[in-house]
Order: sequence, then structure tokens, then C-alpha cells
Amino acid sequence: MFTPPYPIITPRLVLRPFTEADLDDLHAFQSLPEVTRYLYWDARTREETKAALDRKIAGVSLAADGDALSVAAALTGGGPVIGDLTLFLRSREHRQGEIGFVFNPAYQGLGLATEAAREVLRIGFEGVGLHRIHGNCDARNIPSARLMERLGMRLEARLVENEFFAGAWSDELVYAMLAREWRASPAASAGHRA
Repeated sequence: MFTPPYPIITPRLVLRPFTEADLDDLHAFQSLPEVTRYLYWDARTREETKAALDRKIAGVSLAADGDALSVAAALTGGGPVIGDLTLFLRSREHRQGEIGFVFNPAYQGLGLATEAAREVLRIGFEGVGLHRIHGNCDARNIPSARLMERLGMRLEARLVENEFFAGAWSDELVYAMLAREWRASPAASAGHRA
């Protein structure tokens, strides 16, 4: 079983487990239709956000296939939670993981999602010892695709009209990074402060 050495401190963020006190911050962006437009769930009510938060609070370690590590990204200095990141353990045997992220749009365009997601990749490669981490997004979700590109993930596939999503056929993009690509990246050598 792997549990990250929290808190993980970056220049502008603190990455940590979710707590019950994060409900208002999480609901502030999970309740926005523009945030959930390309997700598999609709804008959440406060009760739905609370149920999701309860699952996130339980997601503190990775041990078995299908486990999800939930990471809150909060601004340093006691600032609000602005991001919700997940690292899924897809296969222990093949050392495969998947990254996911949802951020408050009020903080987009500042590089904060890249800063946080980079550390989740570090957790996967350096902490868990994964060989490959992938991320998927709807092809219309340009900000998510660009974030994965900024992370150094490469486009592996474009699945054409593979899902009937929100009333229309949509393409899905699959990005991935291998452990050797992570080790060769500038992000790997940059490290983080604890």
C-alpha cells in the first residue's frame, strides 16, 4: 500500500488529503456546469458534492487495482481548495495508472493545474513506481488536452466517435507518459519542497 508523504508543497500550492472542511471549496466549482461539461457527472448539488467528498476522504492510499488516490490542491497560506486531482491504480501487475483533474475555473490560466498535476505524476512514478500513466479527455476539452501536453504527456490515440456523450458522438484523446520519459523530463529533476 502506498500513501503519499503529505503535505506536498509546491511554490504556490499545498497538496494534501481532502477533509470535511473542504466541502464549500469543492462545491464552489463542482456545482458549475462549465466545469462538468466534459465529465461523466453533471453539476452537483451540495448533497452530491458531500457524497463525492466522502469518497475522496476515503481515497488516501493505493493498494489494489481500481483504487483511487484523491488529492486536494489548496493555495498556500491557508487558501481555498482550488483543485481536485486523482491518481487511479489501473494495474499493479503492469504498473499502470491514470491521472484525472478538475480545477476551479477562477484559477485557470495561472499554471496552477500544471503545478499540481506534475506532483501527482511524481507520486505515481516516484512513489508508487508506476511504469505508465495515462489521461483521457473529450477531444473538445482543449484545456485538459493542453494541460497534459504541458506535463510532457504524449498523444497516443484519438478514439473517433467512441462515446455518445451529452447527446452527441464525441472523440476521446488518450495521452500517456512512461517512467523513463518522466525521469528525462525537466519536471522530474525540479523536485518539490516538503
